[in-house]
Amino acid sequence: MSIESPTEAPASPLSLTIAAVERDTRIGKDTLRVWERRYGFPQPSRDANGERLYPPDQVERLRHVKRMLDAGHRPGRIVNLSLDELQRLGDGSPVGGSPAARASTDAHDDTEVQRLLRLLRAHDLGALRRALSQALLRVGLERFVIDLAMPLVAEVGQAWARGQLEVFEEHLCSETLETVLRTAMSASPEASAASRPRVVLTTFPFEAHGLGLLMADALFLVHGCTTMNLGRQTPLHDLMLASQAHATDIVALSFSAASNPNQAADSLAELRSRLPAEVEIWAGSPLAALHRRAVDGVLLISSLDAIGPEIERWKAARR
Repeated sequence: MSIESPTEAPASPLSLTIAAVERDTRIGKDTLRVWERRYGFPQPSRDANGERLYPPDQVERLRHVKRMLDAGHRPGRIVNLSLDELQRLGDGSPVGGSPAARASTDAHDDTEVQRLLRLLRAHDLGALRRALSQALLRVGLERFVIDLAMPLVAEVGQAWARGQLEVFEEHLCSETLETVLRTAMSASPEASAASRPRVVLTTFPFEAHGLGLLMADALFLVHGCTTMNLGRQTPLHDLMLASQAHATDIVALSFSAASNPNQAADSLAELRSRLPAEVEIWAGSPLAALHRRAVDGVLLISSLDAIGPEIERWKAARR
């Protein structure tokens, strides 16, 4: 029997169509079909019209596969891994490790990040916002972003990968962090109009995540830059107009782990070809695959704590 023929198992009422799976996981329809033929996973059932239907457990497994692909793993090594193995891989534990080893890896110190996570899981957003605001007042904006916000966002992503947080809880964390950051930034002294470098921040149209962009904006502000944050999903033409109007020194773009690294690299190369050579392009991304595919004339930044030293480098080159 051909792999393309309908399966015998009845579809779950919660099964998703291939178009819905593509939207949910950001894995293309063609890729899903190729994996089905090549690796035997996913294994959708079919409806009365022969259309593919994917049960919830397979969709969840595909989400984890996408996260591992974004981290630089190859499809042939991970598509056939079980959900448990994918979760261990996401934790940094060896696949096939013992339950005791995994329990040891999952044991975390009772750090401030863990206390914030408990407030998030309890959905106590008022207490979470107060705890974040107090931490910001205690350590200042730069240390708050680098020492607390970044580790919190990373831990929330890992907790989601382990099945310990829901997507809506991840969104709640992002919204609360954004509120605290915007409040702090609005109260910070503004750089003078003559302050350099002048920075435009945004994401490309295919990148819907904006928290990393806001954290980068906060660090540019701390280091005395004049910034114009366009928010998320700015078309290339509008980005060019903003860069020209702002007399920009640096165009800074943010990419999340959900971005397609090939699409990101192609878009950065096109932007580089259109901007004047003296305008630097900085791209912040956790994607290992994007960093392996270097883009000429683009500074790839893997962590926000590199922004301060890079600003000093930019200033020193122009003294």
